[in-house]
Amino acid sequence: MNKAELIDAVAASANLTKTDAGNAVDAVFESIGKALAGGDAVSLVGFGTFSVSDRAARSGRNPRTGETISIAATRVPKFKAGKGLKDNVN
Repeated sequence: MNKAELIDAVAASANLTKTDAGNAVDAVFESIGKALAGGDAVSLVGFGTFSVSDRAARSGRNPRTGETISIAATRVPKFKAGKGLKDNVN
């Protein structure tokens, strides 16, 4: 499912126009992104938890030349599925 299909599903499920559903989906994604950028975790009971993890600096290898390169430390988003989502999948 891509974003357009998600918007269609939300519109059908919530009896909204596609424009309103698109605005709602965009607002949810933007809110989650802002919370993660601020260092907060977003926990949706039964669905899962979005969080930010710090990845340490490390050395890697350029696959083309075999040269050792340094990879800078970075922050990465993570998602851990909740029990309700796991149960729906299985």
